[in-house]
Amino acid sequence: FGTGSPDASVMFIGEAPGTEEDKQGVPFVGAAGKKLDQIIEAMGFRRADVYIANTLKSRPPDNRTPTPEEVARCGPYLKSQIDIIAPSVIVTLGSPASKYILGTTTGITRLRGAWGTYEGIPVMPTYHPAYLLRNYTTETRTQVWSDMKQVIEKLSL
Repeated sequence: FGTGSPDASVMFIGEAPGTEEDKQGVPFVGAAGKKLDQIIEAMGFRRADVYIANTLKSRPPDNRTPTPEEVARCGPYLKSQIDIIAPSVIVTLGSPASKYILGTTTGITRLRGAWGTYEGIPVMPTYHPAYLLRNYTTETRTQVWSDMKQVIEKLSL
């Protein structure tokens, strides 16, 4: 369902559970989770300081990308999580989470790095850690870190 601090100032929202997440019942515990942990630590947080959730609460068949219908069905649960946590900043990880939270059909390549809002909460869309692992280039790492530096800056205001 989600993990982390109920008083988190930052909420990370991903796509859906993968194989390891499905087995353990905790979001972001596989390879992408390890990368997210590194990002969180580089930002000066511990995993326990932030809140981590997924748009979908169950794993899609064959680990495929969630359909808009699946996202719409799970959306109310995610919105309730956001209401409960009341973060100062939301970081959306990847296209499905970014599109849903920002209410757009624009893809992540065009969204990432530019602030949006969800019910008054600043939202920073960035690449999903799994994408970062598949495309581990200086360019993608620089882009994600640039996005996280903007989040750090926003939190220190």
